[in-house]
Parts: sequence; C-alpha cells; structure tokens
Amino acid sequence: MKRLLEKSLVILAAAAFALAGCAGATDTDKGSEKTENNSVVSKGDDVTLDWYINFSWFNTKWGDNAVSKEITDKTGVNINFISPLGNEEEKLNSLIASGSLPDLITLGWWEPQVNEMIQGDMVYALNELADEYDPYFYEVTDPQAISWYTQADGNVYGYPCSSVTPDDVTSNDNIGSNQTFLVRKDIYEAIGSPDMTTIEGFETAVKKASEMFPEIDGKPLIPVGAHIFDDTGNVSFDLYLQNFLAVPYEKDGELYDRDTDPEYIEWLKMFRRLGEQGYLSTDLFIDQRVQMEEKIAEGRYFCMLYQYTDMSAQQKALYSKDPDSIYIAVDGPKNRNRDDHVLPTNTVSGWTITMVSKNCKHPDRAIEFIDYMLSEEGQKTVYLGIEGVTYDVVDGKEVVKPEVQHLLDTDRGQYDALYGADDAYWMFQDNVMQLKWKQETTGPTDQLEKWTYPYATYTGVYDIILPADTEDAYTNARIEKLWSETLQNLLLSRSEEEFDEILDKFIADRNAMGFKQLQEKRYKYVESAKEKLGIK
Repeated sequence: MKRLLEKSLVILAAAAFALAGCAGATDTDKGSEKTENNSVVSKGDDVTLDWYINFSWFNTKWGDNAVSKEITDKTGVNINFISPLGNEEEKLNSLIASGSLPDLITLGWWEPQVNEMIQGDMVYALNELADEYDPYFYEVTDPQAISWYTQADGNVYGYPCSSVTPDDVTSNDNIGSNQTFLVRKDIYEAIGSPDMTTIEGFETAVKKASEMFPEIDGKPLIPVGAHIFDDTGNVSFDLYLQNFLAVPYEKDGELYDRDTDPEYIEWLKMFRRLGEQGYLSTDLFIDQRVQMEEKIAEGRYFCMLYQYTDMSAQQKALYSKDPDSIYIAVDGPKNRNRDDHVLPTNTVSGWTITMVSKNCKHPDRAIEFIDYMLSEEGQKTVYLGIEGVTYDVVDGKEVVKPEVQHLLDTDRGQYDALYGADDAYWMFQDNVMQLKWKQETTGPTDQLEKWTYPYATYTGVYDIILPADTEDAYTNARIEKLWSETLQNLLLSRSEEEFDEILDKFIADRNAMGFKQLQEKRYKYVESAKEKLGIK
C-alpha cells in the first residue's frame, strides 16, 4: 500500500555529512541526579552522540539555541547531527554497508532499512538497554506504541515520534490531520469565495482565478499545485484526493480498490481536462521540493491539495509580507453524497522511529537521553522552551512570550536559531502530551490546522508495509511504479478516450502482476492491526 505518511517533508538541503561512532569524552566519575520527573540522568563528563537524520532537508543545529543548551545541561549529552546531502537511501545504505552507523539513527518507520538493521544485529533492543541502565523508559513510553513496535523476538528496537493511538483520536477533539485543500486567500475572495467541492465548481474557480490573476508579481500564476511525483505516484492526486472524496478503504470484508473508484476517476478526468486546456502547469510534473517551496513563498499557486505542515515556513513568510496573500483551508473535493472528508491523523506508527546503533560507545547515556526526551519535562522543553526565556507562567498557565510567538509566526529559521522550541527537535515529539501546553494563538497556520479537526480520522490500520525482500513486497513495488507512470499519463492524456485506454491497460497489467492476490494478503495485515489495536 502506498504510504499514508507524508512522503517528503519540509525545508532546504542539509548540513555536511560525516561518518563516525560515538564521539566525545568518557563518563568517568559519573554521578546522577533526578529531573523534576524523577528520571535518572547521568551527570558525569559530557558526551557527544552522533545522530543521523535520514532527511536531506533537516538542517537544524544543536548547541547554540536555548532548548538544546538546556537539554545538554540536564542530560550531559551534546548532539552532532548528521544528515545526507543528497539521496537519503543511498547514504543510509552506504552507512549500513560500511558498518559506520552513527550512535542514533532516525528514519521513517516504513523504510526497509529498519528491518535490515534489526535483522543484521546492528541496533540495540531499547528494552534491554532500559533493563540494564534506565528502567524509567517504561514509565515514559506509551504501552500501545511499545506493543505495536515489539518484534517477534519480544524486543523493541526503535521508538516513534508523533505516535497517535485510536483512543487518542476518540478522546481529543483537537487532534487534526495535515492534509488540507488550500487556496490563496486574496485570490479566492476576489473570485467570490466559490464552492470548490464539486467538479463543476472546481473547474470554474480555477479558470476564473487564472483569468483574473494571470500573473503574481510578474510571474505566471500556477492554477493548481500538488506534491511531487515519485516512484509510487503523487499523494495529492491519489491518496489526498481519495481521502477528500471519502473513498472507502474496505468494502464487504476486503480491501477496496481506491485507485479505480468511479467518483475518483471522474475527478482525475476533470484534472485531465484542465491540463488539456492549459491550466495544469508543466511545473507540476517536474518541480522538486526546493522549487515548490520557492513558488509557495512567492504565493504563485492558486490552490493546492497539500499537507499544510510542509508549507508552514513559506506561509509565515507570506504573512509577514502581506497577511492577505496567505493560504487558507477550505472544503475541497467531495463525493456526490457530500460526505465529510476522511483525513488521516498520525497513527500509532508515528512518523519516524529512532534507534541506537551498536557502534555507540555510550549506550547507557543514549537510553537516558531518550528517556529524558520522552519525559514530560523533556516534552515541555522541546515544545515550550525555557521558562523566562520563551514563556512565562501566568495565572498557573504557560504563556509564550509575545515577541517569541511573533518570531515563530514570521521567521522560523531565526526562531530555531535563537530558541529551538516548537518541536524544532521533533524526533521524539509526543503531540498528544503536548496538547496540555497548546497555546491559543492566531498565527498564519492556525486556521489550516483547526480546519482539519472535524475531518480527522484514525486510518492507521490501513498503513501496510509488506516484509522487505519478499515476493509480496517486490510485487507491491512493481504495481506502485506502474501506478506512478500511469497517473502522470492519465493527467497528460490528450482525450478522454485515451484516458480510458490508459486506465484499462493499467488495470490489466496490474492484475497480471498479481494485484488481486496481493490485496487478499494485505487485508490479513489490516485484520491483524485491528486486532492488535482492539478495533472491530
């Protein structure tokens, strides 16, 4: 199944790449002290842990801002972040092949290297480190997340960030999704704030926006924006569009073929017509993340099926220049029944997992550091920052300082450099715990987040990752690659007849690859996930 997680996230190219094991001083004469949450933190000599982040866009530093200094002061651990300059998969594979994994490794839970590192005995079992060095691990971790990540051997080798359980979604009305339909506020209002939930309304709005605003600051308007095309498709034109249309995941006790749902196909045909008439820019098919970020920051897109977290920095830049030029979330494509959108929340899988390499010379300090980051004190620091520096306590409630909030709303880069809160260090973030400190603000991304609350739904049982290096995984990869090529061809087809021919060929080729048999096997994973999470 295509990843329901976001396939590529935020910002710019990252820092220089270095290979190493644990660096830093030894922890002789080690004492310990209790934090305010009773976590035992070693207080010997400071050590430096090399931490590999498997995202080329990650470029946040450690040691200069208020939050990282505070965490180092509390834990005695400095961090040297390492992120790839180019292709993440190639860099991580080279680290694995050379036996040069750094101390900590953070990567997407779906990546095949997760199992490769576990099966190759390259990473520690976190529960064994906890048993030997710091049982506080069991107090600060979520039992459901631990159960979810427990392997067949009874061990847990990685812990997630942004993990959300079905119970979390049921018991909180302010857990949202990051999938949004965005329109540029001033253009949308200038064309009369039209209803874009129907095919007719959507087409008309795109054409009217293009006619009234052919250029933005001397550059052509891009009528429709989307995420990048990759080897599995394009999340805007497949997963997100299907979610907005509330296309079901299963029917009658089996997985539903969402890619051929009739209403979904009708919407794809509408986008094809827009392309035929010149309203789908060629940029849509060739731009990568960096080019898209530049164009979002210029406000050149009229509308986008997009995850708002990927454009928050650009949204803030637009807001600082002209509050009316920002993007707002409005209801997007809907099915004929006018059903609510079904927008996925984070899941118990979370987003990324972090593992401790067996190259680490200080595994005791690594597990203590992880436990601190997972503790309430650690989460409060990562999210709110430092009392008196980033926030004050007013009438018993934490309130972010106005000047700090303003900087966060207008210049995320400078905010991270000075303060480093608001989950700049997201690798162990607990979004549900952090709700207790959530600020009532009116920043430029608030409306985008709050708009998703009524539509947020737990769909994590359908996140299916087949075991790596198996025939099923190989078949799934071939089908996803075929879909990726097909989706582009459908949108670029010259006529509806050609569209139908391309779709028919895709279905036939996919079936010949073993699609129906694969669907049956994948549904067994869904049933297993439901059982594990107590979902009927």
